[in-house]
Amino acid sequence: MSTASPGAGGPDPAMLLELDGRHVWHPYAALPPAVAPLLVDSAAGVRLRLADGRELIDGMSSWWAAVHGYRHPVLDAAVTDQLGRMAHVMFGGLTHEPAVRLASTLVEITPPGLEHVFLCDSGSVSVEVAIKMCLQYQLARGRPGKRRLATWRGGYHGDTFHPMSVCDPEGGMHHLWRGVLPAQVFVGAPPDGFGAPPDERYLAELVDGIARHADELAAVIVEPIVQGTGGMRFHHPAYLRALREVTAAHDVLLIFDEIATGFGRTGALFAAEHAGVTPDVLCLGKALTGGYLTLAAALCTPEVAAGISAGGVLAHGPTFMGNPLACAVANASIELLRAPASPPADLVRPAGPAGADGPAGPVRPYWQESVRRIEAALRAGLAPVAGLPGVRDVRVLGAIGVVQLDRPVDLPAATTAAVAAGVWLRPFRDLIYTMPPYLADDDDVARIVRAMAAAAVAVPR
Repeated sequence: MSTASPGAGGPDPAMLLELDGRHVWHPYAALPPAVAPLLVDSAAGVRLRLADGRELIDGMSSWWAAVHGYRHPVLDAAVTDQLGRMAHVMFGGLTHEPAVRLASTLVEITPPGLEHVFLCDSGSVSVEVAIKMCLQYQLARGRPGKRRLATWRGGYHGDTFHPMSVCDPEGGMHHLWRGVLPAQVFVGAPPDGFGAPPDERYLAELVDGIARHADELAAVIVEPIVQGTGGMRFHHPAYLRALREVTAAHDVLLIFDEIATGFGRTGALFAAEHAGVTPDVLCLGKALTGGYLTLAAALCTPEVAAGISAGGVLAHGPTFMGNPLACAVANASIELLRAPASPPADLVRPAGPAGADGPAGPVRPYWQESVRRIEAALRAGLAPVAGLPGVRDVRVLGAIGVVQLDRPVDLPAATTAAVAAGVWLRPFRDLIYTMPPYLADDDDVARIVRAMAAAAVAVPR
């Protein structure tokens, strides 16, 4: 069926939306969806251009992935150049420069001790691979009884089966699968507050909970510092250090799921750095390619790799593993993050030769300067929002801003209010939050904050 409008060269938006409603199943939605999607025609910088001509600042970075915004010339060029060489080649028995360079770079920039990289398709799959690594490691070491996983409540690790089993079984979205998923070990959620003093009583309970089940645990998996989809909660780094100590003492592996927090979002390049510890396995995704293509990675220590290899091969092999296009744009994205800071306006143009007229002393990398600036703007802008009726809490960490209500979000009302303010947000549960692209300037952030306030006020009490 043609979607072209009569007498026009382009697709008919009304027809596209009608076909979308008839055939397309959107994430976390019924059929038909309760809220019709907005039709995006194009995107550039931090803005989405809708088919009806409206422009919206993307306060979500396309689900936290498009950290450099859209149509970035450096990333566009990386994809175009690689497309002229090859779009894909199988990774079984073959290799290529973009994948080798990416793996080497990830080993260089992640916490020390992670030396082996398994490239896969998505964040959920990287968690599947990480879990499989840990199970195979314990089996190869002659510990077949160590086959369960432990985590703390309030977490989220993806939508495939083993990751769902370590998502919060009570308040999480995967409670439907209780009795079908493997039964894992859950300890209490870490107390709120990145800057709050560590709760000594909780630390003792956390260590005891892991130690009591150590004989049956293959691994512990957590989201370090930020529990994302489980509630946008921030916790103190001391709890990560405690996990590192107790798992090492009991031959239990430690997995950090940094799919959401990796590549600068929390104010450190990787959230593990806040605690100064290295996990046995690290999961990355989302911002890995700057939001251009789907790609994820599971990194592990030499000990884990040697243990698995002593018992055979790692039993996983995605068809599109190490896709050259995705690896090429990931390399370009990481290069951008590591580049010296420059004004936001300069970030939509290709970088020129380094000049000698920059500020004296060490120059912070782009991501660090941008995240610090966004954090300051979010703190200042959201402070008055804490006093609005129905607002339970306001919290900021790095380039993450959260408004928590005292009631569930009315998604249609909140979305309509944010769009009317010129911003795209995707509230959920009782949360209205933002993770803007790093090139969002102060005016962009101020507009995002106004939209968050409008969305909060729009939710009926």
